[in-house]
Order: sequence, then C-alpha cells, then structure tokens
Amino acid sequence: MNSRELSLGGLRVSGLRDGFFSLDGGAMFGVVPKALWSRSFPADERNRITLGLNSFLVRGGGMTVLIETGIGDRMPARLKELYGLVREEGLVGALTGEGVRPEEVDLVVNTHLHFDHCGGNTRRDEEGRVVPVYSRAEYVVQRGEWEDALEPNDRDKSSYLPDNYLPLERDGRLRLVEGETRIAPGITVLPAPGHTRGHQAVKVEGGGRALFIMGDMVPTAAHVRTSYVMSYDLFPLETMRQKKRFYEQGLAEGWIFGFMHDPEHFFGRVEKREGKYAFRPQVIEPTAG
Repeated sequence: MNSRELSLGGLRVSGLRDGFFSLDGGAMFGVVPKALWSRSFPADERNRITLGLNSFLVRGGGMTVLIETGIGDRMPARLKELYGLVREEGLVGALTGEGVRPEEVDLVVNTHLHFDHCGGNTRRDEEGRVVPVYSRAEYVVQRGEWEDALEPNDRDKSSYLPDNYLPLERDGRLRLVEGETRIAPGITVLPAPGHTRGHQAVKVEGGGRALFIMGDMVPTAAHVRTSYVMSYDLFPLETMRQKKRFYEQGLAEGWIFGFMHDPEHFFGRVEKREGKYAFRPQVIEPTAG
C-alpha cells in the first residue's frame, strides 16, 4: 500500500484528495499512442481516464501550508457530468479528518491557476458572495501565472475561471512571487514552465530529505517518461526539458516526488533504467521528526 504521509525532519506531509475527475486520455498523453498509455489508464466509452485531485498538507516550523486546492464545490452540474467529477467529503472534509480547520491554514500554494488546481480556493458564503475558503491564508502564485490568468490566451482560456482567483486579490489574500522563492521554513517554490508559462513546482525539505511536488509538469506516475507530455501543455518541449533537469537533480540528491493527478500514488521515486526515466513506487515510512 502506498503511503499518504511522510516526515521530513520537523515537517509532516500528508497527501489529501478533493476527489476524482476524468479527462480525455488522448489529451492527457499527447503523441503517445493509446495502445501504450491505456496499459496504465484504461479509458471509458468516452475515452476518459480517471485522475486524482491531489493536494499536500505540510505542517511544522510553526506553519500550516496547503499545496493545491482541487476543483472545489462550485462547478455547474453540466461540467460535473462532463468531467465525471466525484467528490465525497472534498478537500475541506479531508482536512477536517487531519484535524485542520480552513482558518488554520497559513499559506496556500497554487502551482498554476487552472480550475482543477485552484477551484477550491474560494466558496460562496451565505449571501452568495465568492470568498476565500482559507480566510487567514496568503495564496502564493507566480506573478507571470497571475498575469496570464488575467488575460488568458484562446488555447486555455476555458481553464481559467476568474472566481477561483480574483477574490484573493480583492480580499488582500494574494501573494505574488517572482522566480525561486522560499515561502516558509523548508518550503520553496521554483519556476517549472511548460504546462503554462508561469507554472511552478514546490520543494519541501527537512531532515536531510526532500519532496519535489511537480504540479502538471508530471501529473501522474505514468507521465514520468520524458516524452509522455500532455496536449494541454502550452510549451511541450519546455516541459520535457524541465523534467530532465529536475529528474537529474532529484536522482543526485535522492528526492521523493509528489504527483498531483495520480489516482493511486501521492509519492514515489524516479529512477534511470538503461538511459530512460521510470517511476518506482514504494511504501514511504515516516521517520521521526
């Protein structure tokens, strides 16, 4: 069984889920033939594959940090059906199970502002007003991603839903960063362009170990192979270059990797076999902080 939790020195990381949704398998794997990708992700009659809406909760160093917020609870019924959305307790319920209330979260990190990564940033209050779910938190976004979300291009405009992020600026909850930035003890965001221009990854370090959360650069364990790149990526060749760069550093330093859309694995390793990168699942035993 794969672990949902690990310790990095004084930091405790928990893998949580907002639920599951479905996307077209061909779009998720780009130029890779269905005969290959369907071995890992069998498609339904509409060619959709099931994906996780994963988040990571980091606690320690006097901070509570949430990385990604999933789709959230404001999706219209027609889109719920289109995306095969399944949410039971949702992310807030999963946090409750960890003993964390939304108002106790200090920082929220969005790798980018597509709806399936930041839809849970906001909610409707009793008066119908869209407000931040994590009312005390700063929401950390790369400035370039924010600028693109304000004026999205025609290719991915439908993935940017303003109610997911504009209320953050209105309510003074937005924290824009530029480039590699340490945002909390042991937590750094790093530019990882390719999926979008302003996409970022997150590195969590402690106790001599590191977790590298890849966002949509490598959405599932099946995407570890260099050429397995989504059709949704705006800059696919850049995605491939970034994957190689981070893999090599991760191999040299023994990183654990985190996956945002894998329906089974939150954590795993990347290894090199005969010159090719491959995923290695493992049970990650928490260590004493």
